[in-house]
Amino acid sequence: MTKTKLIGALLASTLLASAAYAEDVTLTIESWRNDDVLIWQDTIIPAFEAANPGIKVVFAPTAPAEYNAVLNSKLDAGSAGDLVTCRPFDASLELYKKGNLADLTSLAAMANFSPVAKSAWQTDDGAATFCVPMASVIHGFIYNKDAFDALGIAVPTTRDEFFAALDKIKADGTYIPMAMGTNDQWEAATMGYNNIGPNYWKGEEGRLALIAGTQKLTDADWVAPFTELARWKDYLGDGFEAQTYPDSQNLFTLGRAAIYPAGSWEISGFNKQATFKMGAFPPPVQAAGDTCYISDHTDIALGMNAKTAHPDETKKFLEWVGSPEFATMYANALPGFFSLNSTPVAMEDPLAQEFVSWRSKCQSSIRSTYQILSRGTPNLENETWNASANVIKGTETPEAAAARLQEGLASWYAPQKAK
Repeated sequence: MTKTKLIGALLASTLLASAAYAEDVTLTIESWRNDDVLIWQDTIIPAFEAANPGIKVVFAPTAPAEYNAVLNSKLDAGSAGDLVTCRPFDASLELYKKGNLADLTSLAAMANFSPVAKSAWQTDDGAATFCVPMASVIHGFIYNKDAFDALGIAVPTTRDEFFAALDKIKADGTYIPMAMGTNDQWEAATMGYNNIGPNYWKGEEGRLALIAGTQKLTDADWVAPFTELARWKDYLGDGFEAQTYPDSQNLFTLGRAAIYPAGSWEISGFNKQATFKMGAFPPPVQAAGDTCYISDHTDIALGMNAKTAHPDETKKFLEWVGSPEFATMYANALPGFFSLNSTPVAMEDPLAQEFVSWRSKCQSSIRSTYQILSRGTPNLENETWNASANVIKGTETPEAAAARLQEGLASWYAPQKAK
């Protein structure tokens, strides 16, 4: 081969290689979950890329408290990633209404999800679904098995048994009965009011009645959880009023508290930090034989930036996120984030297995304030944080807290306005 032909051949091969390289498409994922970067980088993304040569994926999270503001700024500037991690209900619905999220109703993978699973990422009439559901979190109580065994306490199933256990732990004095503070407020509502509440207002029956306006926050079934929360004060230990969420986590994982009002998202962290055996139980029912209800809250999904330059590749990734393969991988990489896919997922973590087993014996609902009822001002979700914390501290009575929340909701939400 002459020198000229050799140079030509080399140039041709270089151009072909460049063309092949140029065909690779890079997709970027926006997310508020900055604690699971390594799982995405080391497990989830490599699995997708191996099966889809030519598509690269970058996971680029933002700090949780900053995510909404940063994402909105990027979307307005046209610099947001191709894939958008979706919060449930109104925040994502607003993005869809503004044209920032694409309609994904026609994705084949949507057939893998129930109407309840999709409800957090749909228009109010259910006509359009704009995010692929990924996972829910379940509320209940995590407990120190070693402490229970040492004190001879059986796992409580009724409200009376629950408070009897707390009394026994308090009388012994070795452990703080329950680790929860009121400084940050949100946990008082999330792991307090919306944890035990569904057993009183009968889950979806009560939640939907509140939306319809046929029940009010001053009704007995909505005041009762506050009345129970008011009893928690005696079991939270000294200084709980100034205790932050991380303080409560540390008290429990260091073995100083026996019970932790929880969300299943704690499992991964607690597994790494606690040196004792743990168990979990659902919110105790009022009386033996009562139907139990749990907050099985639709939490996280993934949508498509309506202005992505790579819609076909983005949809391919979303079809995969909706697959049983992804469901199994994600749920086991992040125990406590439970798949919303209709295909059953075998959980490997025993604590996660315990939480998810409640779905087969209890009725599932979602947090009462998340759908529709927090679109106005005052915001019912945020007001419930404050009310729950006040009730636990004893600075507001259950009845006064409920009346204040009802007055605020009725001030802007038509179905709740006085007729």
